[in-house]
Amino acid sequence: MTAHLIDFYAGWQRHNELLMKDIAPLDAEQLDWTAADGLWSVRRLANHIIANRAWWFNAYMGEGGEELARFEDFDDVEGADKNDASQVVEGLNSTWASVAACLNKWTEEDLAERFQRPTPNREGERPWRTRQYIVWHVAEHDVHHAGEISLTLGMHGAPGLDM
Repeated sequence: MTAHLIDFYAGWQRHNELLMKDIAPLDAEQLDWTAADGLWSVRRLANHIIANRAWWFNAYMGEGGEELARFEDFDDVEGADKNDASQVVEGLNSTWASVAACLNKWTEEDLAERFQRPTPNREGERPWRTRQYIVWHVAEHDVHHAGEISLTLGMHGAPGLDM
């Protein structure tokens, strides 16, 4: 029987559920909390997680269609700094659904497929990346920034992600 990638990334779904649970009750002031002056707010970090998933899975690998593409600039669009908790949670939920759909269909054999960056990076290059690199990069990016969110919430006396 062929294992799908979701079998190896099962904790990622739980991680996303906890992130949504912790963000859902936050009001505008709480979404603007930061760990220190000059650092990103809870809202900005969550918006960035959403945009990162969409960019790597949709723009880089062509997955998720318009449903995922609409989130590619979720952290850069005008007004993103005003997204309320329900908009952020909807973005986390929707982008996770697209990621999970991919992980449910891909197997180990799919990990070696290569994709070229759709636009040049800061150095003007368009590097190639394997699906394995992209999936891991997005997963670790989620964990990193959700950790920042959890730390920020805890610094302000709110519960963080209870893994």
